[in-house]
Amino acid sequence: MGLNYYKIKKNVLKARKLVIKGTTAAGSGHPGGSFSMAEIMGCLYYKHLKFDPKNPLWDDRDRLILSKGHASPGLYSNLAVAGYFEPAELETLRKFGSKLQGHPDLKCPGVEFCGGSLGLGLSYSIGNALAARLDNKNHRIYTVIGDGESNEGQVWEAAMAAVKFKTDNITAFLDRNFIQQDSYTEKIMPLDENLEGDDLSLMWKDASRWKIGDKWRAFGWNVIDIDGHRIEQIDNAIKKAKQAKGVPSIIIARTIKGKGVEHMEDNPQWHGKAPKPEMVPIINAELESHFVIAPSIIAGDMSNLEKEVKKCVVGRADYIHLDVMDGAFVPNTTFDHTKIKELRPLTIIPFDAHLMINEPVKHVREYVDAGSDIVTVHAEVCDESSFGEIHDILQQNGVGVGLAINPDTELPQWSHKFIENLEQLIVMSVVPGQSGQKYIESSHEKTQRLVSILKEHNFEGTIEADGGVTLENAGQCFTDGARAFVGGSAIIGQNDVRGIIREFRDTILKSRRRLLIQKANELGGKELVNEWIDLHVVGEKKNQLIQIAKELGFN
Repeated sequence: MGLNYYKIKKNVLKARKLVIKGTTAAGSGHPGGSFSMAEIMGCLYYKHLKFDPKNPLWDDRDRLILSKGHASPGLYSNLAVAGYFEPAELETLRKFGSKLQGHPDLKCPGVEFCGGSLGLGLSYSIGNALAARLDNKNHRIYTVIGDGESNEGQVWEAAMAAVKFKTDNITAFLDRNFIQQDSYTEKIMPLDENLEGDDLSLMWKDASRWKIGDKWRAFGWNVIDIDGHRIEQIDNAIKKAKQAKGVPSIIIARTIKGKGVEHMEDNPQWHGKAPKPEMVPIINAELESHFVIAPSIIAGDMSNLEKEVKKCVVGRADYIHLDVMDGAFVPNTTFDHTKIKELRPLTIIPFDAHLMINEPVKHVREYVDAGSDIVTVHAEVCDESSFGEIHDILQQNGVGVGLAINPDTELPQWSHKFIENLEQLIVMSVVPGQSGQKYIESSHEKTQRLVSILKEHNFEGTIEADGGVTLENAGQCFTDGARAFVGGSAIIGQNDVRGIIREFRDTILKSRRRLLIQKANELGGKELVNEWIDLHVVGEKKNQLIQIAKELGFN
């Protein structure tokens, strides 16, 4: 079974937008802590958690205990997306008589624990774990605790008890976002190391400062450290926790408070504060415009693709793009599913397999079995029947469904019935199978035109720009509508892959900021532009936004 990367990602986006909707309607709430745990909740609900929204009290369900109860919008939003109640109910958040109160309440279907006072969720989880043992049940207990609430002694008493009673059916997550109600955690009661100043990036960059894992190990827990916003790392950590016998597991998820909305990120003001209604369309546009970088390893040393995969890992690529060429559909030959299977153990980063081959319907299962997380086939070698079969195979195996079109190919009519379930559309901007080509300029207009067609058919997937993408044109590709960027010689062909990926992110991020300032101007002119800019108080973001506004004549 594949990672289900795109399904999780799409549902995380839906949940984040519902958090904004609910807290805005309430005029209060906690978006920051809801967003820091968003990917954790997404991986649980849409990959690992056993539940039935039609039967919330099903005996064999897994239990999800939200100990950091003030982040209830992040729980409610996922319950809504999972089907426990209609998403529109988020607009009743914190209202008198609503089942969606400021802290989770058992009147809401799917809620397992009334998380009011902090520090109690882990103790409650131990009770659930021991009850499951007495009842000979094999369901699991998942517990999300906050780093601020870890000031409570009750947490550490529970940590000892969980080990004493060998509750290996508990997997806890520490949402390690470094911020609690009053300030940064390391200035109040450090779990890692004292923080001098307000630069939280210091805590991210220097692993020698990380002490909290050692604390939990000293209590006897199985400890797994991850980036709490990398879906593949969360998924892998949950799998490892399930394998641990005789001890409970805790996943230390290093996260960013307010992740996904720049002015909320790492900003203590957004611990418990609702957005203004006029900002919601801009925030939603920001959430919808997240992007990924996918280096294409065939631009490196084809005789040592293992080395190229490792460069992607060091470079912190979002995907690894695997160009499969058969020498028939395209003139060149690269590798097939056997090589992908060899490369798969090297990393858990999602594999984005682009099949430039004839008759892909005959081979797609081989690429699923090899460990691909996303498989894209070409429209030129498919029809409605064969693509329908490919679509079904990929969906049944938790693999992202992709369709690619060559520069001289338009989106075929038969594809329209699949667009709503399509997870990736690759718009080729070079002729596939020929090296050293430059970006075909007409691809900009083509991508913009496709955005309108896809929107008409309820497309919720990602447009991937592939071919000749460089630092010079990546920003324009983003403006066109692309949100995934394949880089061959421009990324994997460079000496410092990590540095060049960082440059790509900065370039695309500038285009995203420009898009949001334009959105603010459309909605409220210069006044709203300035209000939007003034929200960005952490780091150097504000200065760049001011400069962009000046360039656009909005300041």
